[in-house]
Amino acid sequence: MSPADLPFDIFADEARRVAALHALALLDSEPEREFDALVALAAEMLDCPTALMTLVDSDRLWIKAAAGGERGEISRDIGMCAYTIQNDDPLVIEDLDADSRFAKNPLVMAERGARFYAGAAIHAVDGTGERHAIGTICVIDTVPRSLNDAGRRALTHLATLAEATIAARSAAHQAIAIATTADKQAAALARQDRIFRQAERMAAMGSWRTSLDHQDMGWSDGVFHIYGLPVGPVPDMDAAMSFYPPHAGEKLNASMAHTLETGVPFDIEVDFTTAQGEPRRVRVLGELETDGGTTIGFVGVFQDVTERHALETILRRSADTDSLTGIANRAAFDRALDSAMTRAHADGTPLLLALVDLDGFKAINDTLGHTAGDDVLRDVGRVLQAPWLKGSFAARLGGDEFAVLIDNPGLVAQPSHVCARLEEALRFPIALNGLAMVSAGTVGIAPLEPDCHAIRDFVHRADTILYKAKRARIGERRRADRRNAA
Repeated sequence: MSPADLPFDIFADEARRVAALHALALLDSEPEREFDALVALAAEMLDCPTALMTLVDSDRLWIKAAAGGERGEISRDIGMCAYTIQNDDPLVIEDLDADSRFAKNPLVMAERGARFYAGAAIHAVDGTGERHAIGTICVIDTVPRSLNDAGRRALTHLATLAEATIAARSAAHQAIAIATTADKQAAALARQDRIFRQAERMAAMGSWRTSLDHQDMGWSDGVFHIYGLPVGPVPDMDAAMSFYPPHAGEKLNASMAHTLETGVPFDIEVDFTTAQGEPRRVRVLGELETDGGTTIGFVGVFQDVTERHALETILRRSADTDSLTGIANRAAFDRALDSAMTRAHADGTPLLLALVDLDGFKAINDTLGHTAGDDVLRDVGRVLQAPWLKGSFAARLGGDEFAVLIDNPGLVAQPSHVCARLEEALRFPIALNGLAMVSAGTVGIAPLEPDCHAIRDFVHRADTILYKAKRARIGERRRADRRNAA
């Protein structure tokens, strides 16, 4: 059924929804880094080869941003996202081929076609304050799979982040348009000023301008608010720059210099401290101001993006964290190991890699159940973060395999002591429903040798030591069993 065939009240809702989408000027637009970063984050967090941000038009889906896919448009009839915008909660289809709505869909039937889909609706508010679902943030895989509660929450958070980005983008475009054309609209200045102030409050932003020598500077009320200063005379350039930490000030100065040299506008995010001493995150956009073809200064927008930056940080942190144990996951471990090896070789400092494999973990799962098994994994995560390890980097590599990177000089100097203490800490009882067993682990520790530069080789050395330790432990257990039998 096309939108025109819908009952009148539903058709009217659809018409308002499409109008709200068109008002954002997002359809058929060029790539934008905020949305590209968002889908890249979605693909990484949910471990899917493809992530998309789509906009659902009346008869098509416009793919605004894609990670592992292509931008462009497809027919609305074959897209799963048209169903997603009808739901308040994320839409998760574990196997598209088993769903009668999509089994014959060309996107599913194609070679290496889509088999798994999960999407959450993105909303926008129209001029009357009504909220409409205009598109989705979604992930796609070529194999069937499931999505746990943490994944659903992450998808919802990403959709919220997309909504905030769209709202800020819309407000920023409006604010810049008003700021650059206000002097040409004297007759409507008072009305435009009210609109501008409303846009500033909504988007936590303000506009600024400065002459090339920074002797003539202007701020809107929004800039004073972000600085935490009363509206009044604009501080001189040195005073204004004192609110930035040194590294942030250097980045802003370099961006302005590059724009002056090339004419290319700048768009950066840096740390900032208000007059009250509150740390914030701000976005600074700027471009050259000209008069009759002569550059006379800069004009731009200043925005407080602290909350959005904090949400992005939380999402990125969760992408690097194993959801069950709370320690780092395999992807974060690989990056940490690469950095640690590079640093150790460059500085000539020692480094230990400890691999941990749980003994009899399958028996615990089979006997006591997966709930007890999960408890064991969580306890192992706590063991590997114990204070005596002095900040060593712990990670769960998958299943019942763990790793610890140790660079503390006192610990690196006595690897056998570290190994013994870890194995002792990993031996603890686990009980459920009147049954009790003992969890234990085997540890293999390898030092980073000067000739070892590849991650694969370092891991292989530690794994070889771990394998020998497990064989020795199994042999000891068998000899003990024979003695007991005798």
